[in-house]
Amino acid sequence: MSQDPKQAVILGYDAISPLGSELEEQWQQAVLGESGIGPLTRFPVDEDFPVQIAGEVEDIPDSSLSFLKPRSLALWPSPVFKYAMLAVHRALEKSGVQISPELAPRVAVTYSSAIGGQDAVLSADRRMTLENKLPPPYANPNSCINMVGGKISIMTGATGPITATITACATGLTSMLTAVMLLAQGRADMAICGAVDFPLVEPIVAGFATMNGAFQPKEGEAPPPPASASRPFSAHRRGFVISEGAGAIILASREFARAHGLDWETEIAGWSMTSDAYHYVAPRFDTVKRCIQESIDDAGISPAEVDLVNAHAASTQVGDKVEYDTLRAVFGDSLPPVSANKSQLGHAMGASSAIESILALEGMRRGIVPPTINHSPDPKMELDCLAEGARPLEQEYVLKNAFGFGGCNSCAVLQRTG
Repeated sequence: MSQDPKQAVILGYDAISPLGSELEEQWQQAVLGESGIGPLTRFPVDEDFPVQIAGEVEDIPDSSLSFLKPRSLALWPSPVFKYAMLAVHRALEKSGVQISPELAPRVAVTYSSAIGGQDAVLSADRRMTLENKLPPPYANPNSCINMVGGKISIMTGATGPITATITACATGLTSMLTAVMLLAQGRADMAICGAVDFPLVEPIVAGFATMNGAFQPKEGEAPPPPASASRPFSAHRRGFVISEGAGAIILASREFARAHGLDWETEIAGWSMTSDAYHYVAPRFDTVKRCIQESIDDAGISPAEVDLVNAHAASTQVGDKVEYDTLRAVFGDSLPPVSANKSQLGHAMGASSAIESILALEGMRRGIVPPTINHSPDPKMELDCLAEGARPLEQEYVLKNAFGFGGCNSCAVLQRTG
C-alpha cells in the first residue's frame, strides 16, 4: 500500500437514487435485490411515446433543505441544484469537516453533471412559444452545467479550484479522478466530487429511444414489468433504462486527513482515463482494456488481487459485450465477481458512476455485494455477476468502470484500508 501523503482518501459520501432518498434505505434495497424502476411519470406519456418506464427519485420537499436560503430554491427550479446540494451537504456532514475561511482556499469543487438543467431551457422555450413571454432571468444560469459546481461552492464557501468535468456517462467518476490529480499536485487539500443528472425531459428521453439506446420491448411482445427491464450482461438485454439521481463524494489527501484527525476506511489506489478516438457511442476494445489495465497498474497490484468489478454495464448489446471482452483480456480465467448496479438503478447518466461508486464503497465497508438482478446468462459472456442474490465478500480492492459517449473511459481501483 502506498504511503504517499497526497494519496486521495475518502472521507464521506451520500446519494439520492431511484432506490431511495436516504443512503441506508438505498443500501438495504440494493441488498434485497429490489428495483427502483417504474412507470415514467415526469411528464405526460401516451401509448405512442417510445419510452414508458424510468428510474425516478422521490421528491424532496423544500422543508428538508433548511440549510439553504429560500431564495436559493425559488430561483433555481431545475432539480439538479437541490439534489446536488442535498447530497453534498450530507456528505460533508459525514466527513466531519467544517469548511472554515482558512480552509476554503484549499477546497476544490469538481462536482458536475452530464446534462445539466436542460429542463429549464425547455420550459423557457415553451414559455416563449405558447405564452409569447421572454425567458425568466435565471433560465440560462439554470441550464449552465458548471453552475451546479458554482452553486455548491457558494453553499459551502469553498474557494479552491473549480471545474465541471463532463465525460457523459463517466462524469461522476471523472469528477473524482480530476480531484485526485488536484490533490496529487498540491493544488488542494480536499475536494467535493460527484455528479447529478435529471434527464427525464421529453426530447432527451425520446432522443435516447431514436438512437436505440433506451429500453424498448421487443416488437410484438407485451411490455415486461418495469422492474425487470434493466438487464446488464443478459442474453435478452434491450438497452438502458433512463433514470435520475445525485451522488457526492468528499476526497482529501492522506496528509490533510491525518493532520485534522479525520478517519477514513477507503481510498483511491489507482486510476486511468483514456479516449477511444473511434465512435461517438460504440466503445473500442483496445482503449477500454488499456484504461482497466492502467488503473490496476497504477494501484501497484496485479489483476489477481482485485476482489470485485463494479461494472459500467449499461445493458446495451455492444457496450456490455466490449466491457466483458476487455475484462476477460485483463483477468483471463481469474475474472472476479462482477456487480452491475444499473440492474437496480437504471442509468442516471453522469450521476450513475458517482452513485455506483458509493454503493461499491458501502459494500467494501460492510463486506457485502448487492446482486445483479434480471440476469439471464448470455453464452457469449461467462461471468459471475451475483445473480443469485447479495453475497458476503471481503473486498480490499474493487475496480470501478465508467464509460461515456464520445469514447470517454474512466476506471479506478478503490482500496479498503480501514
